[in-house]
Amino acid sequence: MRNTLQRQIILNAVAELNIHATAEQVFEYVHKTHPSISKATVYRNLKQLADGGELLSVGALSGSNHYDHNCHEHYHFICGNCECVYDVDGSLADIVMKNVQPSDEFEITECLISFSGICKKCSY
Repeated sequence: MRNTLQRQIILNAVAELNIHATAEQVFEYVHKTHPSISKATVYRNLKQLADGGELLSVGALSGSNHYDHNCHEHYHFICGNCECVYDVDGSLADIVMKNVQPSDEFEITECLISFSGICKKCSY
């Protein structure tokens, strides 16, 4: 994967936003300072960055993928009210993977754990 200026701008935008941004949020942020970068370029590069391990794809919430610049092992808490995504440190995946029974039907390549509830802002 070539490290283009556009790709670096998009990667920096995800880090600067620091909110587990959707592709649309990244595009809006990038578009303010780089209006020549198209929405298709942002979406394509986010997918490539996630596929290449430079970003984490947190998954789809309300139909939109969310991206995280924090690639160290961690989990996510998703507020059931405002749908904000927060980082949660921990090491549960090793415990879970050791206790999963092998199967001839599939091969597990990744363990994604997320927690849900109500965040502090929404609980008041």
